[in-house]
Amino acid sequence: MKDIVKPIAVLAAICLVVTALLAAVNSLTSPIIAEANEKAKSEAMKEVLSEADGFDELKIDLPDGVTEAYKASNGAGYVFMINAKGYGGTIEFVCGILPDGTVEKTKTLNHSETSGIGSRVVDNKSGERLKFDGKTADNYEEVDSITGATISSKAFKKAMGSAFEAYSRAKEAE
Repeated sequence: MKDIVKPIAVLAAICLVVTALLAAVNSLTSPIIAEANEKAKSEAMKEVLSEADGFDELKIDLPDGVTEAYKASNGAGYVFMINAKGYGGTIEFVCGILPDGTVEKTKTLNHSETSGIGSRVVDNKSGERLKFDGKTADNYEEVDSITGATISSKAFKKAMGSAFEAYSRAKEAE
């Protein structure tokens, strides 16, 4: 009995110490990670709507997939934070739409799509990624899907439809 209790007690003590250390590290790093994520989001917003000088958050009813909406302070357009359900998980991206309803640019913030297949749809560095630059609500579905990444391509296109719906709601709210 003694041979069983001692190893269990030692293992339990080790687990408690490791758990306490992980909790301490998490409490120290979570504000830093949150700040880095906020900075990346801010930089992405400026990148997808280059003429904007600042952003004001819009409090409107957003369609499914659109998590946040912003209007450029100088009227340069709108920025939408979007989540889409891809093959490998959630695709988070930001979309900048000019006042006339034309997409200036999209940028992926985070994704877990399959490397080499689904990631080609959303990868900012990939020359193959789906390009919606210059597209409008009338022609965004004309973007060709990437072969082998049908689910990811459809998810991205559906999310772009949500972005145009959010744009329409933002314009109506003015």
